[in-house]
Amino acid sequence: MAPILWLGTYERSYPRTAVLIRGLRELGEPVAERHEPVWEQEPHKAGDFLAPLPLARAAGRLAGAWARLAASVANGPRPRAVVAGYPAQPDAPFAWACARGRRVPLVVDMMISLVDTLGGDRGRASGASAAALAGLDRLTLRAASLAIADTDANAAFLARRFGVPRASLAVVPVGADPDLFAPRPPRPGPPLALFYGKLAPLHGLETVLEAVRRPGVPRVRLIGSGQLGAWLERELARDRPTGLEHAKWVPYGRLGDELAAASIALGVFGTSDKASRVVPNKVWQALAARRAVITADTPAAREVLSDGRDALLVTPGDPDALAVALRRLGEDPELRGRLAAAGRRRYEQLGTPRAVATRFRDALAEVAA
Repeated sequence: MAPILWLGTYERSYPRTAVLIRGLRELGEPVAERHEPVWEQEPHKAGDFLAPLPLARAAGRLAGAWARLAASVANGPRPRAVVAGYPAQPDAPFAWACARGRRVPLVVDMMISLVDTLGGDRGRASGASAAALAGLDRLTLRAASLAIADTDANAAFLARRFGVPRASLAVVPVGADPDLFAPRPPRPGPPLALFYGKLAPLHGLETVLEAVRRPGVPRVRLIGSGQLGAWLERELARDRPTGLEHAKWVPYGRLGDELAAASIALGVFGTSDKASRVVPNKVWQALAARRAVITADTPAAREVLSDGRDALLVTPGDPDALAVALRRLGEDPELRGRLAAAGRRRYEQLGTPRAVATRFRDALAEVAA
């Protein structure tokens, strides 16, 4: 059977990509990778990276990577499909040319829109730069035989915003690594809530911080740095909650241990339109690790979770609602256990590598047919 070819400068170790490729291989689908690292060198892509000089350096690395990739695939076997993995937009022109030359479908991973993320949620692009990002998003979607989104809410947004048929988009959840985030028994002692991420606006960091300042909430461990890192440092210097500890960075391979040490996992609480359309990696990871989840009540979250059954869903941007949910879980170990077990079942239904890859394989089969 011809392989599915992941081609380009996609982030090879990013959970979205790693889970999907693992799942396809578990299903017996051959996957070939032709990868050149570019974006792994830029951990925070919404900061100084967007300045002219860093962008010019990245463009130079991208051009060199494409040249090497073109040589590596020139005489290779014909794949069943070419995939431009996350982030797909920088590789879309090159991957399209390769797919067209081999007369096979092009699949793009549109887990994010660049203009929506950098221009909308993170406020890092406007005017001509935002227009250029929107044009690249549109070009990527229209070049693809199939685009995959992470939620139905995101797929509907992409179709509406960029004028592509909804039928050309398939929903493939991000899922989580079952080994790294394997279930472990809760640790004895007072409950601990865990929040981690790159501190982008959609996380609703200010909501979390205000909730932790309310009386009676359990201890919270916050891990992360990024766009709002400087703001967080100022807030902690001004009024640091007694129950909060902050670590700027933990290796990805240790996040499973962090979840094992916690009783409660916090998702995202931002009020932006983008925040309403995501079920982030950390929510899937917490479900896999069998930890009770609190996250914002959004259309995307409702695609996976039900309030009170497998998670607690709270009003976005509402620290009082989050504090109430934290106190409720902190005081009720039976409820924590029930939500954690139900959340794990949702992960097994929707978020394992095999479940995620089955969605991808079925969508690709329809395109090939």
